[in-house]
Amino acid sequence: MPDSTRVYADETTIAAAPDQASVDLDDEAAILNLKTGIYFGLNEVGAWIWRLIQEPRTVAAIREAVLAEFEVEPAACQADLQALLRDLDHNQLITVSQTKT
Repeated sequence: MPDSTRVYADETTIAAAPDQASVDLDDEAAILNLKTGIYFGLNEVGAWIWRLIQEPRTVAAIREAVLAEFEVEPAACQADLQALLRDLDHNQLITVSQTKT
């Protein structure tokens, strides 16, 4: 079960994990965790974000890209992005790197 209280800071870097395989399905995506054998499906916006994080990006950069691409309120975008990142992290589909200060 994902930690529903975890918040990823703006400077946190997110990238697709190396131990996965994904495929675009029209406007959606299917991802296979190669370690667990579990599939994970993403809707249109989730698939768009998935393509974006094939290269490491900060949470702030991902959020700004989503806001520029889709008509969504900033607060809703932030909440939905955090929920998606928690799900992807829980399913071991992303790497999460904290910026050292």
